[in-house]
Amino acid sequence: MRTDRQPTVCPPRMLCSNLVNVDPATIFQEEYRALRPRAPMPLFVVRFRRFTSLNTTIRLREGQLRVSLSDLLEGAPEPVLHSIAHILIAKIYKKPIDAAHNLRYKRFAASVPVAHAIERIRSTRAVKHYFGPEGRFYNLEEVFDTINVRFFHGLLGRPDLTWSEHFAKRSLGHYDAAMNTIVVSRVFDRPSSPRYAIEYLLYHEMLHLKHPVTMHGLRRCVHSRAFKADEALFPQIKEALAFLKRL
Repeated sequence: MRTDRQPTVCPPRMLCSNLVNVDPATIFQEEYRALRPRAPMPLFVVRFRRFTSLNTTIRLREGQLRVSLSDLLEGAPEPVLHSIAHILIAKIYKKPIDAAHNLRYKRFAASVPVAHAIERIRSTRAVKHYFGPEGRFYNLEEVFDTINVRFFHGLLGRPDLTWSEHFAKRSLGHYDAAMNTIVVSRVFDRPSSPRYAIEYLLYHEMLHLKHPVTMHGLRRCVHSRAFKADEALFPQIKEALAFLKRL
């Protein structure tokens, strides 16, 4: 992850319309004093970094509180920065997090402009690990095209398809919308893996193309009712799920 200071890629206008004029360190000092009214004030070093999400970190080093914030937050409303400061300071000193601050930050992070900004930044900054669709026993492009015709009338655009670098068992597959890439674990690329298992896994990830993630209030809905209804149409879903559990 790069942490050198670079010219900021500005998020959507909504995030940049009310740029904070107050020094972020001052905001952290105010929230520190509210949480620790009698404690000595440490030196705050606050920097915006070129992260690929809303990353925020705080560390106590040599008497200094060193804070790193995603540069996506440079245009955040001042109350949101106060909430972030409160949450970070409360966590490092093991204080209760105020519910209003927590809710304010969650609403900001879950907002549509922020979600779009994160996706756009990830598509330009994140490192893409691509190992290709051709495996020793299965070709992901061939499997994708077969499922596309069988279940989607051939209408889904093919994203980048790649096997994972390692034989991962905790993450068997995922669709990265920002990178428009489906990654499948190499654990399936072996003769003992039944065709229906890898077809089901790829079918599941392809459904994310048809049913994108939506927001219900503060909650991300990854598998909607429509998603689950389509998933249940896979003929050998029971056999496939049983195989996945044995991995």
